Amino acid sequence: MNDGGPVLALSGGVGGAKLAVGLLHVLPRNALVIVANTGDDFEHLGLHVSPDLDTLLYALSGRDDQERGWGRRDETWHFMAALEEVGGETWFSLGDRDLATHVERTRLLAKGETLSGVTAHFVARFGVAASILPMSDTPVRTRLRTPAGWMDFQPWFVGQRAEPPVLEIRFDGAERAALPALVPALLENPDLRAVVICPSNPLISIDPILAVKGMRAALERCNAPVIAVSPLIGGRAIKGPTAKMLRDLDVEPSARAITAHYAGLIDGIVVDRADAAEVENLHDIAAAAVSTLMLTLDDRRRVATAALMLADRVAMERA
Repeated sequence: MNDGGPVLALSGGVGGAKLAVGLLHVLPRNALVIVANTGDDFEHLGLHVSPDLDTLLYALSGRDDQERGWGRRDETWHFMAALEEVGGETWFSLGDRDLATHVERTRLLAKGETLSGVTAHFVARFGVAASILPMSDTPVRTRLRTPAGWMDFQPWFVGQRAEPPVLEIRFDGAERAALPALVPALLENPDLRAVVICPSNPLISIDPILAVKGMRAALERCNAPVIAVSPLIGGRAIKGPTAKMLRDLDVEPSARAITAHYAGLIDGIVVDRADAAEVENLHDIAAAAVSTLMLTLDDRRRVATAALMLADRVAMERA
């Protein structure tokens, strides 16, 4: 066990960012490395939009709007109002401050920078004391099959408010994508303390990361404990369509179902106290139950500490 070693977190947007903030506050400076889902990325109004990367960037730098759960604090919407005036597409809102991030990302990518390089630039500019990495520098796009056919993710999630039932999910480009070089190197690092799967939607936030070529195999070889944090409390998601999507796919939303979803990858799971009975007496999986509702910084620190303590417990039992 190395309780001073680096920690790798896999994260989507809002729920993952909350835990990432907690990890940032309980770990030594620069010990946290986050691999972010980019399956939600898309081109909009000629701009490269990376919702989960930006949610993490804003949250970890203290610039996030905690009431909405996405976007920047103290945002204004003059651009969207002007866009509506001229008849432009307004189904996906871009705040004025947020717009600057997308414009600069698009400009740098057009100059030949990688998405990893652009993200590292933003991390440095925003003073974030952690590394944030896209899951790949080449495009991977989440697509959903609904009764009306295949849909891109953002038109389903934002444009249609996640209402059409999901029958199937695929990640276009994942088989050709490559992980940032730091990720496999970190997973082979004997000093790695833990891998933490954040409480993001397992189907559309974590599975795209796991689908990138080499990621699942690298996790399976990793010697550090892999700990998941359930995104559900009493069978419900605090935010987002996790529970609905599981029901669409004929899976009862529960902590036990989340555990089964990550079978073969995780060594332990943190669940809410309301779900403690579901993970009692699990074979080969360690479990811990705490209040996982993260409304305040203390809440985020509590859940992060529980995940790290569970990882340390697994490491001690192995030793």
